[in-house]
Amino acid sequence: MSTDFDVVVVGYGPTGQVLASMLGRAGHRVGVFERWPALYGLPRLTHIDGETARVIAAAGDVGYALRDASPAAAYEWRNGSGDLLIALDWTGAASGYAAHYTMYQPDIEDSIDQRARTYAGVEINQGTGVVALAQFDDHVAVTVRPWSRDRDDQWSAGMSDRTVTARYVVGADGANSVVRTALGIDRSDLGVDDMWLNIDTECLRDLGPAFKVTQQFCDPLQPNMFMPIGNTRQRFEVAVRDGDDPAEMETEEFAWRWLRERHGLGPEDVRILRHVIYRFSARTADKWRDGRVLLAGDAAHTMPPYMGQGACSGMRDGITLAWKLDLVLTGKADDSLLDTYEAERRPHVDVIQHCAVELGRVANLKDPQAAAARDDAFRRGEVPPLPPFPTITAGVIATADRVPSGVAGRLGPHGVVTRGDDRALFDDLFGWGFTVMAADDPATVLSAQQLDFLASIGARVATIASGTTNSTDDVDGAYARFFADNEVQAYIERPDFHLFGAGSMADLPGLVDQLASAFGARESHQLQGSAQ
Repeated sequence: MSTDFDVVVVGYGPTGQVLASMLGRAGHRVGVFERWPALYGLPRLTHIDGETARVIAAAGDVGYALRDASPAAAYEWRNGSGDLLIALDWTGAASGYAAHYTMYQPDIEDSIDQRARTYAGVEINQGTGVVALAQFDDHVAVTVRPWSRDRDDQWSAGMSDRTVTARYVVGADGANSVVRTALGIDRSDLGVDDMWLNIDTECLRDLGPAFKVTQQFCDPLQPNMFMPIGNTRQRFEVAVRDGDDPAEMETEEFAWRWLRERHGLGPEDVRILRHVIYRFSARTADKWRDGRVLLAGDAAHTMPPYMGQGACSGMRDGITLAWKLDLVLTGKADDSLLDTYEAERRPHVDVIQHCAVELGRVANLKDPQAAAARDDAFRRGEVPPLPPFPTITAGVIATADRVPSGVAGRLGPHGVVTRGDDRALFDDLFGWGFTVMAADDPATVLSAQQLDFLASIGARVATIASGTTNSTDDVDGAYARFFADNEVQAYIERPDFHLFGAGSMADLPGLVDQLASAFGARESHQLQGSAQ
């Protein structure tokens, strides 16, 4: 059946934006439907990591997105008296960017929105909500309706209803997802139900070095914290306790009183951009796929903010779905490839989600005796370490006896290289897609069929060996270090920047064959032949 769109994306926050932009970049017809008439325009997320910066660079203009961002130095936990309990080092680099940034969300959303609108196949409908879904064997019908926050009946039916069709639909429409509700998908709940007042401000002067570091005050009387929002804005947060009046806390009078009494700040120091109470939850949809409809971002999973990974996780969902949908839509992979989306992303999210929940419980102890015992344990250094940051452990990765092989599932390196006279980060010069990077020319070990297969999926093939086909100068040594540190000579990287697998040059043909088999390519039955 001919459809109006290849993919309909419901919701146009960071998750939906990344997905729409990347599908548009791949040349697909994308219909976006977002009930709000404009981008939010105020910060909700304030932190991203280096991996997410690389995702943003693929979907938008990362220079614009990070124009007011600042590399984050530390995340400090202090007790109610302000004594330092622990300082988490956030310096360093990841994926070619700083390891962590404090940033202004509207810049990121504007950056990706502007890029998405350059793709001819992307149609963005703001102020239009989804009211019904109907699935069929080969498509989904989506009924949409203009949405107005000013009408008494925001969803009154009428001649303005429109029904569009798509091969697939992705619900990226937030924690209260209409798509998830329409599918009747329940959520599991980790029992988090905290309310915090956010006071976002614009700095009218330099507030000093203390405010350039994120500080969590583990105060049993009233937990609170502050963090920079890039270079020129600041967020302050206050826990809403049992017995507090949320309506009173949301008044401007309370916001100014808190800023004066707690931080000595007044109207001459900051301008209040907004003050609003948020409810934090930790819930996960019981399934992330129902036929031709998938869930992503907060529609699939929510978490409290203590890891700063909620929106990062959603953007990872977006870019992962983009490359898998691209392969299915172009006939290079079977529809079953989409089942690997949840198999990969759910365990990854679960680790981050549970860490965020536990951090919140430790930080927000209300019992003074329990809080004092916590503080003493911190001072003695008796702090259980966080688990390693998760990797991809299932799905489209090279495995041996169902266990990831070597570095499979980890993030790949990303460094500065050259191409001709140009010098920049690898993605900026070679584009987006699968990558084969090797210490020597891959053409010396791969068959013609294997090279054709890689070309058919748009893979970028490169080597750091000089004077060979597809050679590039490893300017900052990122690739040579990766090969040496992991005792490998080649790797295949997925379009979401996680490694499919790595090994010696002799292992590379087998990795290519495994990749083809992983998504059911036509050539996968026998790619390997005589080497070039």
